[in-house]
Parts: sequence; C-alpha cells; structure tokens
Amino acid sequence: QVQLVESGGGLVQPGGSLSLSCAASGSIFMLYTMGWYRQAPGDARDLVAVITNGGSTNYADSVEGRFTISRDNAKNTVYLQMNSLKPEDTAVYYCNADVQIRHYFPRQNYWGQGTQVTVSS
Repeated sequence: QVQLVESGGGLVQPGGSLSLSCAASGSIFMLYTMGWYRQAPGDARDLVAVITNGGSTNYADSVEGRFTISRDNAKNTVYLQMNSLKPEDTAVYYCNADVQIRHYFPRQNYWGQGTQVTVSS
C-alpha cells in the first residue's frame, strides 16, 4: 500500500509563514497529481493547490500569490510554502496523491492523515 505522511504544521501569527511537506512511500510505480486540501471545523474539505508530475500547478483563488506548491519527484515529496498567512487559513491540511502502484494497474487516490495549521495572534 501507499502512505502519505505530512509534516510542518503548527501555530503561526498572522502574516507569518509555514512550510508543509508530504512524503509518499510504499508500493509506488508512478506518482501523478499531488496536492493539498484543507478542512476547517464545520466546513467541507477544499482544494488548496495541486501539481502534476510535469509541474503544472493550480491554486485556489484564496491562496493564489501567497502559497506555492512544489514537488521533488526523486523523493516522492510535495511541498506547500505558505506566506502571508491569515486567520482564515486555519484548518487541517491534507496531502493527496494519485498513485499507480504497478504497471498497467489503475490509478488510486490516497490521503494523508492531516496536519493542523493555526493562524492566530
């Protein structure tokens, strides 16, 4: 199976920065699109940013220009650099990945366990 392990969450003041990372491990033949989603209490889980294995990116309007997603294909890792953080960015951030575990197998979607990001003074 495949595991996605996030790290880097925490408490930061408004205007501050945090960096998240997510490492994929296990039975991986090919990693396709990887991304970050977030969920605040009482809200749905929403897309934050995604990146294809070719490096194309897409961002939620609310984070465009403040957050940057990147990946290291050699390390099976995706990153999220978050700058100019706002209280409304407070949420649990989840890593997501489309994975092919063997050649000719269909892609499967996996989630990490989530990491808390709190923006507060």
